[in-house]
Formats: sequence, structure tokens, C-alpha cells
Amino acid sequence: MPKDTSIKSILIIGSGPIIIGQACEFDYAGSQAALSLKDEGISVTIINSNPATIMTDKVIADHVYLLPLTCESIEKILTEQKIDAVLPTMGGQTALNLCIEADEQGIWKKYGVKIVGVDIAAIEKTENREAFRQLMVDIGVGVATSKIANSFLEGKEAAQEIGFPLVIRPSYTLGGKGAGFVHKKEDFDLALSRGLQASPTHEVLVEQAVLGWKEYELELLRDSNDNVIIICSIENFDPMGIHTGDSITVAPAMTLSDRCYQEMRNQAIKMMRAIGNFAGGCNVQFSVNPADDSIIAIEINPRVSRSSALASKATGYPIAKIAAKLAIGYNLDEIENQITKTTSAYFEPTLDYVIVKIPRWNFDKFKGANRELGLQMKSVGEVMGIGRSFIEALQKACQSLEIGRAGLGADGKQNRNLEEIMYSLEHPSWDRLFHIYDALSLGVPIESVRKATKIDRWFLNQIQDIVNLEIELRRYNLTNIPEDFFYTLKQKGFSDAQIAYILTNVTEEDVYQRRKALGINRVYKMVDTCAAEFPAKTPYYYSTYDGENESISSDKKKIIVLGSGPNRIGQGIEFDYSCVHGLLAAKEAGFEAIMVNCNPETVSTDFNMADKLYFEPVFWEHVREIIELEKPYGVIVQLGGQTALKMAEKMHEHGIRIIGTSFNDMDVAEDRGRFSDLLKELGIPYPKYGVAESAEEALEVAHHVGYPVLVRPSYVLGGQGMSIVINDEDLEKAVVGLLKNLPGNRVLIDHFLDRASEAESDSISDGDDVHIIGLMEHIEPAGIHSGDSFAVLPPFDLSDNVISKMEEYSVKIAKALNVRGLLNIQFAIKNEDVYVIEANPRASRTVPFIAKAYDVPYINIAAKIMLGVNKLKDFNIVRKLKGYAIKEPVFSFDKFPEVEKQLGPEMKSTGEAIRFIPNLEDPYFRHLYKEKSMYLSK
Repeated sequence: MPKDTSIKSILIIGSGPIIIGQACEFDYAGSQAALSLKDEGISVTIINSNPATIMTDKVIADHVYLLPLTCESIEKILTEQKIDAVLPTMGGQTALNLCIEADEQGIWKKYGVKIVGVDIAAIEKTENREAFRQLMVDIGVGVATSKIANSFLEGKEAAQEIGFPLVIRPSYTLGGKGAGFVHKKEDFDLALSRGLQASPTHEVLVEQAVLGWKEYELELLRDSNDNVIIICSIENFDPMGIHTGDSITVAPAMTLSDRCYQEMRNQAIKMMRAIGNFAGGCNVQFSVNPADDSIIAIEINPRVSRSSALASKATGYPIAKIAAKLAIGYNLDEIENQITKTTSAYFEPTLDYVIVKIPRWNFDKFKGANRELGLQMKSVGEVMGIGRSFIEALQKACQSLEIGRAGLGADGKQNRNLEEIMYSLEHPSWDRLFHIYDALSLGVPIESVRKATKIDRWFLNQIQDIVNLEIELRRYNLTNIPEDFFYTLKQKGFSDAQIAYILTNVTEEDVYQRRKALGINRVYKMVDTCAAEFPAKTPYYYSTYDGENESISSDKKKIIVLGSGPNRIGQGIEFDYSCVHGLLAAKEAGFEAIMVNCNPETVSTDFNMADKLYFEPVFWEHVREIIELEKPYGVIVQLGGQTALKMAEKMHEHGIRIIGTSFNDMDVAEDRGRFSDLLKELGIPYPKYGVAESAEEALEVAHHVGYPVLVRPSYVLGGQGMSIVINDEDLEKAVVGLLKNLPGNRVLIDHFLDRASEAESDSISDGDDVHIIGLMEHIEPAGIHSGDSFAVLPPFDLSDNVISKMEEYSVKIAKALNVRGLLNIQFAIKNEDVYVIEANPRASRTVPFIAKAYDVPYINIAAKIMLGVNKLKDFNIVRKLKGYAIKEPVFSFDKFPEVEKQLGPEMKSTGEAIRFIPNLEDPYFRHLYKEKSMYLSK
């Protein structure tokens, strides 16, 4: 069936600010869907309150509404735009819930808007736990024994009937909010109360716990002809009991028997057809009893999910893009295969490689948090590794995490405390994978590890293989390693740094040079979705050590953009937004734009964004060899946050051109000591400071600058490790803790300006001129990380004298640092004196916010200046803000109820929203201003 020609305009509902459980996978899905619909000549309107996403950029949609996700906002849009249909499946649970609420209020009916991509009845059947359980029973799909409860008494009765251990699952929640295991009767009352409170309908499912069973997911697509295809099978490395968002996952499924897989496929298709008559995507989760392969259904989500983004990047099949076309009436066989360009989308991808996803956590930001993983999702991001084998993909994923690991083990970070290791295996946290390796390397039998973890023995055998290879490698030195064994090590994902560590007394560079001398070179394979059965047209690559190289370097002038790696607190989606604009600017300037990143959730790793995509760890060995193959004109590190900036020194040492601000100038800004010396030369006020490499030196500095002091390491992002201390005892603890966790680093001791206001500026410099793109004043005082502060654009309570000084200092610093591109500066203001706290010559969290508030493509402008193709005078910048814009930080403290919610110098917010107000008399602003007054008077 061809597309529905009655649909001329569509509203896509976004997911709002980033929170734990709902991250930038929905930015990716919404962006894909919008571009897909625009290709069909349909006008696309987007509502989303998140300013940091590319989804809310005019390169994506025809109309963007940066409004709160409420029914009032929906009505405002429908009165201003003629909307024919709404697509709510691209914005996660937030979008679905808003769609339901608007439907219940009769808004869609009132304005003649049809819902596409999902059936409201389907949402009800899948989110209402009892309705879902009954439907599964009716269609003959197995489910765990369970009872619904709408009250405390009903919950107690259900527990008594089913018996322990139990799972409590609230209805209509995201990321497992309020869910949990109850192993014994004494813990049940508290868990039940928490679950009832978490559900917006005060409803929970009390269910038999299938702890230790294997967990699988299938990603499906269905068209209006009821054709269903399975895009991807995903196996959880971790057994049931850990939220799938916190599980290491593998595609395709590794340990699933063919009989069980076929039965799972049949059940998934039956489930999708049973929940409603709609065309679009669906995610189904199953649990399998390892003893007899019996299957039960866990849940079905009639929308794109985090797993959809993973499946899209794993297979090269753009699920959201195809789902959007299905929603407007197309059938699968009428849509072009995006990879081959010669076959239809009515095919199931076939993989001749393996992908491994590992989540990324930020427990260090939540002191005292319960770090044990369970049914409530706690990870803030994820990475994906692609390899020819499971173990190669696993090692690459470990290298992508940016937690200081060179792979799985063999890097000096091993734990040798057997008691701690065995406890970790039974009580999983972020480091259990590494402790499995530690246990096996200490000689713990595989069967003992399997009993403790319930992880399938096949996976454990793979990790044992790594340990065995290390043992064999210790028999050699660098000069006598057999070439075939060296080749095997690289095929198994061992980094040069790991090999150097095992051999001892050699460096990573020594291993690299020896490998090159032996002709052991990394090759690049295309992600083609069809195991090379048809020629692929898409330039999407991963590296391995197997056969011929499929990535042919062109003779075009190239720019490589280094991505930001996994999302985490302090480095979020705003850097991916910046990278996408860097790619677009490079292409517009006539360069071949090449992207390197390992985050499956992001728009930058959509194979349509760059001229060439390398889905690889942003890890020196991998980046270096891509640069050697492509021989780019230069590399952009300024847009990928701290991840990319960490590469700058290595590239500088190897003579690789850094586009924009030079390494030395960036280093001056990053090194707090050098930067303060620069401020002194410029005559710019800054808090008294000193540098210490020991607790004794820190005490001397603190006595010189005076308490209270701000203690912080150099070269960090998101305020990591920062604290404010007021006496010698606290200072000693803080410094010892920092030097232990950041060996080789220096600690900065700054006098803390108590009860000072804080403000910041963002600017663009081309080396001659400096354009200040925005000045913002914070609601919270100095001492609370800027990422956690409400920021108001333009300033609301700063004198002309203060603003003039901020502008003067911004220009002086930009010129002194020879900035080419972006510069963010943070100020403390006390008694009309303006002090500079820090300067960052790179993309920041605030630039997307300013760009959206003023409706100016500042990142694109900055990228073209960095590339040297334009000067500031080439742009006619016209601002459009009426009134004020407020950046609202958003937190995920509900995931860690045991944690102190006090804000400080270390950033804790997971995302932000934007809110526009007409004037300073706005009630919302008056409430915030009252908070500021209370802070400053304390």
C-alpha cells in the first residue's frame, strides 16, 4: 500500500531532558524519523524541551517547539500549525504517556489529528501489567505467575499466594522505576509501598522471580499488511535480575538453540499482532529457563527503545527511519533498503560480525549510592564494540568505556582480593565483568564462577580464553613472539597497551612498531546487514584483523571529527549535537567528513550523517590507525568533550594537525596552574590559588590562600573530584582521596569566594575578532557546578559594570589563548568585582542552549571558523530572543533514594530543559529568584 496522501504534516513528540532510563536514543530515533518523513514531502513539527539535542535543531524539522511536554503545549501547537497526524513512538515512555493524556482529554479528536505508528489500545495493553498478563494467557504465550495489586492489602495477599522470591513491577513507568526483587518476607512491605508510589496509577504487578534465567530481546517491525520481520536478536550476557539497560548485551544471540529461537520468533510475532492494529516498531523481551529452554514473555514495548538504537547500529538497518515510513502507510516491500539501495526493506539483516554493548555508570557522582544492579536501571550511557568474534567485540567495548581500561584485564587494574571478587560475582555492580576476569586469572574454576553469576558457561569460556592467551604470552619477549600468535592476540582484541603490560619493560609504542614491522595491520570491514550477499553502498566501518581492507581512502581533502564516547554525567548529548554540526560544516565546506565514535545511541553514529563512519573506540590505538589510513587534512577535537580533548596531546606529539585552537593553548586553559599564571599576566582577577602534589603541600597552600578552599584536580570535566573544605582535617582527606584516585595528577587549591554570584560567557573567536554569543547568570551561587545551576539568558541581576567586565575579560582571554572556535568562561561576582574561575576552549553544555534560545546555528559557525573557511565577519548574526531563556538542570536522584541530594562543585545533573519567559515578573522566575536570595543570605 502506498503512503497515506491525506497526511501532509506530522507532529513528533520528543522525550524531554536526558534522565537515567531515557537518554539520547530517542534523540536519534526522533531525528531519523523526522528526516525520513521530510524525504516524503511531509511537513514535520517537533515538540521537545531539550535544547542539547540535534532533534530540536532546524536541520531536522520544519517547525521546532521548545516547550514543556504537556497537553497545554500540545494545544498551543495545534492552534498554530495544521497537524494531520501525531507520531508518539519516537519519544519513549514520556511521549507515549503524553499521547495517552491528550487522547483522554479529547485533544486529538478536537483538532482532527490521527495517531500513527501505534494504537492507543496497544499502549494500554502493554503498560497495564494485568492486561498484558491476561493477553499473553489468552494467546498462549507463557508468563511468570503473577497478581495485580492496586492496594497494600492486595499486594500482601498476592505475595502470600505466589511465594518468595518475588518481583514488584509498577505499571506505566520507565527504566524499571520502583521495581525490585524481594527475597524474604521482612523486606516486602517497604518494596510494595515504593512500587505503588512509583506507579502513576497506583498499580503494581507482584510476580514470581525467575532469577538466573537467560534474557533475550527481539526487535520487530510490522507494516499495515501485517508483514512482520525480526531485525535483530539480542542476548543479555547478564541473567535475569538485572535491568536490560544495565546488562551487557550481545547481538546476534550467542547461546540460543535454533529450536528455542524459532519458538521465540513465533511468540514475538504473535504478541505484536495481538496488541493492536498498527504499523511500526516493537521491542519484545523474553526469559528462557536454562534447564529446559522453556520461554516466558517479560514485556513488549510498541515503540522504539534503547535496544532499537542498538539494533539499528548493530545491523545497519535504520529502524526508526523505516518505522516512520510504515506509520504513514508504506509496506516493507515498498521501501528501499538503505544499505544496498537495490533491495527492499522487507528483509531480515544477517550479521557476519558480533556486537557487544556495555553500559556506562556514574556511581562516583552519587556518594553512598547502592551500587548493586537490579531491576531499576542505573547506567547513564553505553558503548558498543564491533568485532569478528565475541571476544574481540568485548575487548573493544571495554576500551571504549573511558574508565582507564586497556581492554578486559592485563592493564594493571586487576583486583587480587579473592573475597572481594567472589562477593562481586554474587552481587553484581558496574565492575562484575572485570571481576569475572580477575577470578579466572586467579584460577577460580569456571563452574564456580557460573554458579555465583548464573552467566552462561559459553561466555565464561570466552573470557577464560583471554586468560589462557595471557599465560602463553608471558613465555615470550617482544622480539620472539611468533607472528601467528601475535596475529591471534590482535584478533582476540588485545590492545598494544595490554600486550606491553604483559611483556613488561616495553611500551605501547614498542609493541606498535614491532607489530607494524611484522605486517600485522588492522583492516576495516563494512557493516552491510547482509553478510556480503548483496553489494553495500553505505560507508559504515569497523576494524578487525581478518582478510582484506574494505575501507578505501579517497584522495579528497578530509576532516576527522572525534566523538564524545559514552554519555555520562558531565559529558552528555550536547557534545554529540556539536559533533553533528561539525560534520555538517565540514561537508558544506567541501571536505570529506569522517566520524569516529562508539556510542550506539547518538545521531553522530547514524551512517547517513558523515561521509564515512568508523564505529570504533575513541581510544588512541584505534584513532591513530584510522588517521594513518585516511591521512586527513586535520582532526577536530574541540567538539567531542573531554573524550576527544584527551587525544590532543598524542596527536600533537605525532604531528597530526588539530583543527581550531592548538594543543598548547588548550593545555594552558586545562592546566589550572598555567591558566592562573596567564590571568595574572593579563591583569584579570582570579581567586588566590596554589598547586599541591601532596597533602603537606596542600595544607601550606590552604593556609596561604585562606579557607574555605575549593579542591580540584587538573584536567577534569563535570567537576569530577571537586569539593569545598573549611579546615585542615577535611582538606587532608580530600587531597589524599584525589591523589589516590588520580595518581600523577596535581591538586589545585583555590580560595573559595563564599556567597558570590556566578555567571558565564560563551564566545566564538576567529583569531582576529571575538563574538560573545551569550552571557548567562546563574540562579545558584558560586560553589554549585554550572551544569547543576539554573542559568538565565541574558543576565537578570548584573550591573552594567559587571557585564562590561565579563565582556572585556572574555575578549582578552580569547585572544591570549589564540582561540579558533569556541570558548566558555565561568565567572564569580562578589561586591561588583568579577573573578574568572575557569575557561574552556571547546564546546560546552551551554552553547546548544544559547543557539536554541537565540535561534542562531553557533556550532556550525564555530566549526567553519575552526576549519579556516570563514571569518566572523562573513556571518550576519541576528538574534531573535524576546524575554528570557532559562536552562533548567534535570536530575535522576529517584534512582538513588539513599543518596544525599545536596548540590556542590561536582556535577550531578543528567540533562536539561529550556524554558522561555516573557519578563522578570513571570511567576516561575520569581520563585527561582527567591531561591537565589535565600542562598546568598545564608
